[in-house]
Amino acid sequence: MLNVPSQSFPAPSSQQRVASGGRSKVPLKQGRSLMDWIRLTKSGKDLTGLKGRLIEVTEEELKKHNTKDDCWICIRGFVYNVTPYMEYHPGGEDELMRAAGSDGTDLFDQVHRWVNYESMLKECLVGRMAVKPALPKDYHEEKKVLNGMLPKSQVADTLAKEGCSSPSYDWFQTDSSVTIVIYTKQKDINLDSVIVDHQDDSFRAEILIKDYSYIIHVELSHEIEEDFSVRVVENVGKIEIVLKKKENASWKRLGHPLENHNSLILKKDTGLYYRKCRLISKEGVTHDTKLFCLMLPPSTHLQVPVGQHVYLKLTITGTEIVKPYTPVSDSLLSEFKEPVLLNNKYIYFLIKIYPAGLFTPELDQLQIGDFVSVSNPEGSFKISQFQELEDLFLLAAGTGFTPMVKILNYALTNIPSLRKVKLMFFNKTEDDIIWRSQLEKLAFKDKRFDVEFVLSAPTSEWNGKWGHISPALLSEFLKRSSDKSKVLICGPTPFTEQGIRLLHDRNFSKEEIHSFTA
Repeated sequence: MLNVPSQSFPAPSSQQRVASGGRSKVPLKQGRSLMDWIRLTKSGKDLTGLKGRLIEVTEEELKKHNTKDDCWICIRGFVYNVTPYMEYHPGGEDELMRAAGSDGTDLFDQVHRWVNYESMLKECLVGRMAVKPALPKDYHEEKKVLNGMLPKSQVADTLAKEGCSSPSYDWFQTDSSVTIVIYTKQKDINLDSVIVDHQDDSFRAEILIKDYSYIIHVELSHEIEEDFSVRVVENVGKIEIVLKKKENASWKRLGHPLENHNSLILKKDTGLYYRKCRLISKEGVTHDTKLFCLMLPPSTHLQVPVGQHVYLKLTITGTEIVKPYTPVSDSLLSEFKEPVLLNNKYIYFLIKIYPAGLFTPELDQLQIGDFVSVSNPEGSFKISQFQELEDLFLLAAGTGFTPMVKILNYALTNIPSLRKVKLMFFNKTEDDIIWRSQLEKLAFKDKRFDVEFVLSAPTSEWNGKWGHISPALLSEFLKRSSDKSKVLICGPTPFTEQGIRLLHDRNFSKEEIHSFTA
C-alpha cells in the first residue's frame, strides 16, 4: 500500500484524519510521482546497495546510516534503505530523516500506520534487526486458551487503570447453531463496537473497548453458513454472535487459535483488517463527483460509527494503494424518513474523480460486480459528546462535506436539546455543490437547519455569498444561542487551518472545535 499524495492524507497529530491542522506536503520534482516510484521498484535496479543480499543489522550498524545520502530505517524489526525513496516521499526528506538510523515504528504509526510498507519498500529491504523481540511469557499458554476467561496477567493491568474489568468469552452450541458470548463488562458497548468477519475457515471478531481492541480469532473446527447474527445487551455489555452450522454435528472445540486470538491490545497496534466488498452501483452527483455503493459480504458485520472513516484498497499495476473516505448516506433526505437498518449491508461514498490522479480514475473504471477492499473504521470522533448540544456549526469545503452527512442526520434525529444546525458550504462554482437541492429541501423541512453556499469563482448570475473563508463571512454565521455549542470543520488543509485560526479569534475553545482532513 502506498501513500497517495493528496489532501486526505492524515496529519501526524490527526489520529487518522481528526486533526487541528494539516500535514505539510512538499512539491515533488518532475518524474518523482507515485507512479514513477512504482516503475523504479519494478525496474530491477539495486535499491539497497547490497546486490540482492539480506543481512542482519545490529543497532550499532543501523545508527551509522543516518544521512540523506545513506538512510536506513527500521520498521517492526525490518530494516529498509529509504535513500532512493527520499525524493518520492510526499512529506519531504525532512520527515523521513526524523527516523534516520533508528527504529521509526512509532513515528510511522503516528502518521500512517495503514500504509503497507512491505509492499512499498520491498525492493529496499536490507534485512532484519539482529536482536529479535522475545516471545511473551504466556505465548504457549495462549495457544491453549480457547474458552473462558483471559489470563489476568495479560490484561488486568491494562484496563484497571481506566476502571474497567477484563473482557472474556465463552461458547455453547445446539444441534444447529454455535453461540459465541463475549463479556465486555462495559455499559457503552453497541453494535458499532462489534466487527465480525468470516473468511474461508477463519472467524474473527473485534470488540472496540475505549482505546483497545479485544479480539477473538480462530480457525473454526467445522463449516458454518455465511450469514450469522450479532446481538448486544447494552446494559451489561454482553455480545452474542450466533453461527449457523452447516451440519448438525457436535463440536468438541470452537477451533484453533489464530493471530491475536483472545487478546486485548491497543487499537493502534491491531493493524487494519480488510474485507472485499462488491460494487453495486455508481451514479453521478456533480460533474466530477460520484456516489459509489459497496455491499459488504454476507459473512461480515460492520457498522461505521458516525464521523469515522475507512480505507479503500485497490491493486494498481501490481501495487496495493489505499485512500481514506468517510461513508455517507445514499441520500440526505431518505435518511430522515426511515431509521437506519441495523443489518444494513451497504456502504456509500461520495468521491471526487481526479482525471490526473492514480486512485480515483481506477476506482471509476470498476464495473458493477467488481470488488474493492474496505478496512475497519478509523478515527477518534465520538458522537456521544454531542448529547446535550444546543448549537452545531458545520464548515465544509468541497468533498469536506462528506463527514457532515451522517453527523447532520444524527444531530437532527437524536439530540433532543438541539436548537439549530448551520452549514456553511464552500465550493468553486454552483456546479460543484454536492446535493444542493437536498440540502435546500432539508432546510425547508426542518426549521432548525440552515445552509449557506459560498462560491470562490461564481458566475455573474450568482446572487449568493462569495469568497474564501474569512472573518466577514463567519461573523454573522457563528452567532451562538448558548454556551453548549460545537463547530465541525472539514476541507483542504489551508481551508481548515485558516478556519481554526478564525474560530479561535472568535473565542471558540479547542474543546468546541473538531476538525477532519478532507
